Amino acid sequence: MTAERVEHTSFVIERDFSASPAHAFRFWSDADLKARWNSCHPDWTVLEDRCDFRAGGTEAKRWRTPDGAEQTFHAHYLDIVAPSRIIYAYEMSFAGARLSASLVTILLAPVGAKTRMTFTEQVAMIGGGAGARDQRLAGTEAGLDRLADILAGEMAVRH
Repeated sequence: MTAERVEHTSFVIERDFSASPAHAFRFWSDADLKARWNSCHPDWTVLEDRCDFRAGGTEAKRWRTPDGAEQTFHAHYLDIVAPSRIIYAYEMSFAGARLSASLVTILLAPVGAKTRMTFTEQVAMIGGGAGARDQRLAGTEAGLDRLADILAGEMAVRH
């Protein structure tokens, strides 16, 4: 049996949000609010979606793609300090094969009336080949951009 190639990498993404840290934190802690920015494949069928957002809690999502394959996301919340810090470990699988295992740290710090979010992911990409890191980074950035847009839109409506 040959071991699959594992690429260890990390990346940091910073975003400034037009909201307080407490309000931005809600978009991580409330499953309905999180779905507004974190759902990215409208043509996939959701088979499982549960979240227990607390230190020691878990989150699980499972989808079926249009071609019938399943993708899973399983997370374990390690540390939560509202409204400033979330640390969780997660793994993703596709069609029964593990894609990756990660440790994520999210920091939300006030900067005036806004929030600076620092998202750090340390990831073991399993058998992903060339471009796997860039694909993960691009997908994560797209989701965080959607979050920034939603928060900016909310602030525009309030003013």
